[in-house]
Amino acid sequence: MHPRKTLHRVFYERYRREYPWIPTRVIKGAYRDAARRAKSFRERLKKGKAYTRKPKIRRVTIAYSDNQDWKIENESLKIRTHRGWIELRYGNNKQLHRYLYCGWIPASELKLKTGGGRRVLAYITFIKVYTILYDKTNVIAVDGNENNITIAIFRNGVLVEVIRIETGLGRIVIAYAVRRKRISRGKSTKTREVKKKLKMLREGDRKKDILYKVVSFIEELTRENNAVVVIDDIGEDDKKRMEEGKSRKLRHRIHQWSVATLIKLLEDRSIHVVRVSERGSSSVDPFTKKKINGYSPLVIRTAVRGAKGRFKVVKVVLRVAYVDGRIVERDVIGAINIGLKYLSSDGSPMALGSTGAHEVWVKLMIPHQGPTPLTEIQVFGNTIRYR
Repeated sequence: MHPRKTLHRVFYERYRREYPWIPTRVIKGAYRDAARRAKSFRERLKKGKAYTRKPKIRRVTIAYSDNQDWKIENESLKIRTHRGWIELRYGNNKQLHRYLYCGWIPASELKLKTGGGRRVLAYITFIKVYTILYDKTNVIAVDGNENNITIAIFRNGVLVEVIRIETGLGRIVIAYAVRRKRISRGKSTKTREVKKKLKMLREGDRKKDILYKVVSFIEELTRENNAVVVIDDIGEDDKKRMEEGKSRKLRHRIHQWSVATLIKLLEDRSIHVVRVSERGSSSVDPFTKKKINGYSPLVIRTAVRGAKGRFKVVKVVLRVAYVDGRIVERDVIGAINIGLKYLSSDGSPMALGSTGAHEVWVKLMIPHQGPTPLTEIQVFGNTIRYR
């Protein structure tokens, strides 16, 4: 049975008898809002983030589940009550007007909360229907890593380009962990002074800014190539499994890994996103189908021109291995195999047909400098070369 039908069958008749003067729309909104709160509380309780044994209601909430009981007209929110229609005036709101007059449609549900005094907060959800067109043989394969995001571009099932975006998210996590430790050394994190200093740290804002720029770039690539986005399927449960048996510092780095957020942001865009298993994506050479036993670190440095004309030295850490006298790079291998898993019929990595190993060059990029390639590295050859 549908969850809404179940809620209606269990609660409606009971509250209809106990509170006959309350309108039906208020009863429906009340038990649906209570179900959401209970579900959220149970999830937080499992994660150890709940501070009470049962949910607490701090603010009065009224939910309207049907848009026949409310509407937006003449810069006011009109709501139907047991005494007729009432108006709630709102000021000039650019964000609301952008959704109202740019093709977005209000969803059926409205939620009202008391904001202190005579102020009322209205939560309105807008929806927009997109028609997504794509060619199944055009693939943007995305491999999310700690400090970079590697993208393999396939056109008509053939690999044509690889782009490596240096995000530096892993280094940001480590740097802010050191700052937090230095701020709270010998002090309690509950004191006002420490709380104020910790609040001034902008780790979350910096990470979100980088991820939003990366997602916008991937969306632009997808539209240009009329492609489908394929990304490795990694969720919170997978991250917890990776943290088992690791040291405290490594667990913190895995926990702060932003690949789950990247997947969610991509799925929120108007593009077709497919998740594939990332199992074994970095351990098989896509050109020879031979197993790769391990990788060795390799650090290269290159000078890039910044936005103001200044040059900056960028350090790139590669993980390379030798296969049949050729050098292959782990993150590039992972992105290519993720794309091939989607293109192949049986879901396993397959050898590339017409694309030779010497043709693959990797473009290096930095998110805040836009889609202009900084330099290119040849990672499938006898030696590492870059231009």
